Amino acid sequence: MTCIQQERGGDAGLRQVAFAPAACLALVLFVALLLAMGAGPALAQPVSPAEVLLFETDHLARTRAPAALVYDFRKVSNIEPGFTDTVELDLTRENGHMHARLRFLSGARKRELPDIDDAHGNPVLLGFLENDIAEMKRLTGGSATYFRKRIRLALANTGQLGKQPFSFQGKTHEGQVVRIQPYLDDPLHARFEAYVHKTYTFILSDAVPGGIYQLSTSLGKAGGRTINASASAAAGAAATQAAAQQTGGKSVQGGPGGQAQGPGAQAPGTGTGSAPSIEETLTLAKVVDPKP
Repeated sequence: MTCIQQERGGDAGLRQVAFAPAACLALVLFVALLLAMGAGPALAQPVSPAEVLLFETDHLARTRAPAALVYDFRKVSNIEPGFTDTVELDLTRENGHMHARLRFLSGARKRELPDIDDAHGNPVLLGFLENDIAEMKRLTGGSATYFRKRIRLALANTGQLGKQPFSFQGKTHEGQVVRIQPYLDDPLHARFEAYVHKTYTFILSDAVPGGIYQLSTSLGKAGGRTINASASAAAGAAATQAAAQQTGGKSVQGGPGGQAQGPGAQAPGTGTGSAPSIEETLTLAKVVDPKP
């Protein structure tokens, strides 16, 4: 039995993600809380279609190994400098099992995550969510446990599924999209009023290596309305452009090693009182040979 299965008492929610016994650390804590913090009644409910797509699907089944999946990570913000960086997922097969090593961001932003000895789900998903939760804690002073609980409840109860076209390496594909707004109906939303409309969007497809094309969060003009699962990909592009305009009309680009450049950007809490506008997007860019 894997470490995650022990944490969840053998429940099926994340069975496909098998961690090495000595490498449970942050991801196991995230998974355990994400799927268990909804209290007893939530655990008794059937697994939702959104949870099945994200956590019970073998995203790596059609991915050839060895390979390195390279994702572009982009942040645009009006309250602090934005940046671009990379996320790399190295995949190898050993004794019939897929071994995954995730390098999430670089430099001071790097997230240390354990290797996975028998991976089925794409660990990029959990890395993205764990990074987002850490950022929410940093920006608001709230509890990471609380944010994990809100995401878990949203996926279980209000996750919206739909179809969304996207382009990868010159070809157009139709992806499955999941959208949630974890804080919209939060009874404690007054504590995080500026983040009530924060929207999470997950685009998945068997047509791309790793099964995940794009993961994103949006807040501000992009998140200031209730979501619609049938929204087109153009809406996401418009949201990113709107956030870029709020940073002074300039695209925020990263230098070597993902260094931030943000003319006029402000540190959290030091602005003029305007509502935060933050976009974070992780997108599959290419597949290359893994590093030795």
